[in-house]
Amino acid sequence: MTLLNVRTNTIPSYEIHIGAGVMKKVGELLRSMTKAGRVCILSDDNVYPIYGKTVTEALEAQNFAVTSYVIPHGEHSKNLETYGKFQNFLAEEQLTRADWLLALGGGVVGDLCGFAAATYLRGVPYVQVPTSLLAMVDSSVGGKTAVDLPAGKNLCGAFYPPSLVLCDTDALSTLTDEFFADGMAEVIKYGMIFDKELLDILDREGKNFDREAIVARSIAHKIRTVEADEFDHGERQLLNFGHTPAHGIEQLSGYTIPHGHAVASGMAIMTRAAEAAGLCEAGCAEKLSAILEKFDLPDDTEFPVSGIASALLNDKKRKGGILTWVMPRKYGFSDLYPMAVGECEAFLAGGRRK
Repeated sequence: MTLLNVRTNTIPSYEIHIGAGVMKKVGELLRSMTKAGRVCILSDDNVYPIYGKTVTEALEAQNFAVTSYVIPHGEHSKNLETYGKFQNFLAEEQLTRADWLLALGGGVVGDLCGFAAATYLRGVPYVQVPTSLLAMVDSSVGGKTAVDLPAGKNLCGAFYPPSLVLCDTDALSTLTDEFFADGMAEVIKYGMIFDKELLDILDREGKNFDREAIVARSIAHKIRTVEADEFDHGERQLLNFGHTPAHGIEQLSGYTIPHGHAVASGMAIMTRAAEAAGLCEAGCAEKLSAILEKFDLPDDTEFPVSGIASALLNDKKRKGGILTWVMPRKYGFSDLYPMAVGECEAFLAGGRRK
């Protein structure tokens, strides 16, 4: 089992446990942190039937009283209506600041639970138990919590870190091929930003890579970046490589395209656009497309550049008339690149396949 710690200047540190079977330890680990009597599990109707009993029994074995709230799976549940219903449930159950929330599921559940924890009674502690690869390597760590608005993705949220994260790699064996591929987009993202060696490992080993090692390596990149820039004013924005066009793709699809698949398309479009503009080393886009294909991920989208560019106006990295792109420079290295909003559509057009 791998144990990592997140430490910043403004929040208490928290532990991340990575390995096979760690989900079953949630009761004893949480009991070592608190004398609280109650835990409310937030999960979805895909995940809860598989893991709800395991987590509930682990908590009850440590004398926690457990209640659960199950939402429909998918991005369509990540909204203010679901958030409000969950808040009302917590109030009806009379949970207090001495009690805990627990996110059991993928990124939607984790983001929604974190935002609820940040705002219920002005803040209660919570645990992340991610069951998808994407949530393990990205959204469960770092404290970004949010729900979507009709105008765009993740526009209503808060920085509110968990107090404990448990990444049980056994859960990866229950993922469909599509959900596994979805998480691989975020792993590949870390390689494109920071880590050519990670890309080489994935290229060499394909889908047979060491799950615990790659999850831990990806999370280590996330931790280092969060510790350097907790509130996303600078370096942490690098973690959004491919996400700016991806959020537009997701919105245009009515959130029917999974997040990781949209990110894969966004990364590929950005890399081709950067090459076309002379901002990225030649051949980088071809290498990226090859590794995306190896993990069954797309490298373009059917949606027009004009629609994607319109969605950029609500991007969180836009400040006035300037949008900060995460710009690939070579295979395994990216940096931040400010661009006038009016130039973005033409830039993106250079990244489409002819």
